[in-house]
Amino acid sequence: MKKWLGTSLLLLAAAVQAGEVGEVAGHYYLRGVREVGSELLLRPDGAFQWMISYGSVDRFAQGRWQRQGDKVQLRASAPEAEPVYRVFDEEELNLRKPPADGRWVAIVGMPRVGPMSGVEVHFVGQSGRELRAVTDRNGDAQVTAPAGDSWVRAGLRRAGSQAAPQWLAVPAVRSRERIAAFAVDDTAYVLPQAFREATLRVEGEALLMELEGQALRYQR
Repeated sequence: MKKWLGTSLLLLAAAVQAGEVGEVAGHYYLRGVREVGSELLLRPDGAFQWMISYGSVDRFAQGRWQRQGDKVQLRASAPEAEPVYRVFDEEELNLRKPPADGRWVAIVGMPRVGPMSGVEVHFVGQSGRELRAVTDRNGDAQVTAPAGDSWVRAGLRRAGSQAAPQWLAVPAVRSRERIAAFAVDDTAYVLPQAFREATLRVEGEALLMELEGQALRYQR
């Protein structure tokens, strides 16, 4: 009897929590603040995405959320999935200086947004020789080029990842210049998170959030 009762209480608690999650999950929009755009997406699976835009400033956060009574707790975290990479188009490039003699340089980031650090770049030459380097805070990874070789392929993945690198061909002009740039598909890999944790208060159909001293009201 005690075992059955304990199991029933656990199931009841899970059902209540699932009901609470279902009640607040959804797509919310900031209301009542002029010249500021902000959205909050609470997914039923516990993931969230948040953004705010005012003037020329854009900020974002994403991660996991959890309902705790009349509060919704947001905890930001880096995306779990590997980014998808592509080669920069030539018109997207804004190279300030050529690489040093005898160097191959890979730049990783997002055009007109910013660099991405912590990307492991595999440099493969025409000879088949492979060299590796990790992008720094400027999004740059550099290796010493083997004498007489030319850079033909690049493999990219986040440093420490067990995923297979994504392989891309280095365009001929980039191979000649010994510098190439690779873009990621999501600003979440490039821009810093706006916050680590945030708490919203459930008020009827609205969610109330305080950010840097300003009260923000979100409604579906």
